[in-house]
Amino acid sequence: MLCALIMAGGKGTRFWPLSTEEKPKQFLNLIGDKTMIQMTVDRIKPIIPVERIFVSTGEMYVDLVKEQLPELPEKNIIVEPEGRNTAPCIALSAFVINRYYNDATMVVLPSDHLIKDEDEFRKVVNSADEFVNKNYESIITLGMEPTRPETGYGYIRYSDNEVKVNNHKVIKVDTFVEKPNKEKAEMYLNEGNYLWNGGMFLWNVNNILNQIKKYSPNTYSALEIIETVEEEKLQETINSNYKNTEAISIDYAVLEKSSDIHVIPSNFGWDDVGSWEALDRYRDKDEAGNVLVGDTKAVEGENNLVISSSQSVVVEGLSDIYVIEHDGKILVGRKSNVANVKELKKII
Repeated sequence: MLCALIMAGGKGTRFWPLSTEEKPKQFLNLIGDKTMIQMTVDRIKPIIPVERIFVSTGEMYVDLVKEQLPELPEKNIIVEPEGRNTAPCIALSAFVINRYYNDATMVVLPSDHLIKDEDEFRKVVNSADEFVNKNYESIITLGMEPTRPETGYGYIRYSDNEVKVNNHKVIKVDTFVEKPNKEKAEMYLNEGNYLWNGGMFLWNVNNILNQIKKYSPNTYSALEIIETVEEEKLQETINSNYKNTEAISIDYAVLEKSSDIHVIPSNFGWDDVGSWEALDRYRDKDEAGNVLVGDTKAVEGENNLVISSSQSVVVEGLSDIYVIEHDGKILVGRKSNVANVKELKKII
């Protein structure tokens, strides 16, 4: 039985001022008419019913989750008392999912990524599910075929040990690699056996709990009571014990130590939408190449990024600039410098 965990606790600081700690990017309409988390749920619903979709988030975002995902059962909102990185989040969520769907397979998805070919994405998830069902102790990660020497992503180096599931290759992972510099990223692209690490995983729930017990025993022992505690005491128990977990990523805690990890090279138009440049890549543009979001216009100008959440903004006779308006704040600069917007928070 396949369940989904959507991780929605991030603060999305790179998209300030639109994304704030009170309402981070997963709850914003950055790409289309729906918010990022709504797009993530809609993407997986054709193969996983909503009663088997779980969302992990922080206490301050519970109301946003309920507002944007009203069909989600309340018990499927897994509330982290504090952010302690992905290993405790996944351990907590695996214990909770195991309460309701024992021995399920669990696909872990970020809440704020873009996937253009959703049909192919679902086919990849189904192939990964099929592999895990036949290989109980295996962990699957989805690796994106790189199209540029990207320095903002981690990489996965894979071996030549592969099998086919449906039309997808399942290949043994050699190692996970941290975000490289430009020179190394170009080398990875040329060598051809590296994939972008998209942070999407699939495993049997009991297997990942066994892996956490082996490699992160403090986290396991802090949370194992969750499986058996009475329902009305569940959140209280989580709140009392979560602080005793080890604050570490699942990559460091488990993936870099486990011996049975495979990757499916995937080509479904993925982007983590982690920068203003990504937004510029995927938003519709007018005939002059302007991205215009909200009550905005560009006159006699091209290649601008103009975004407004509450005010009318008109750009006239200018090109290659960004204008970002949100909550009374207006930021204007060269479009080539848009990656540095969050640095302006220190002076505004």
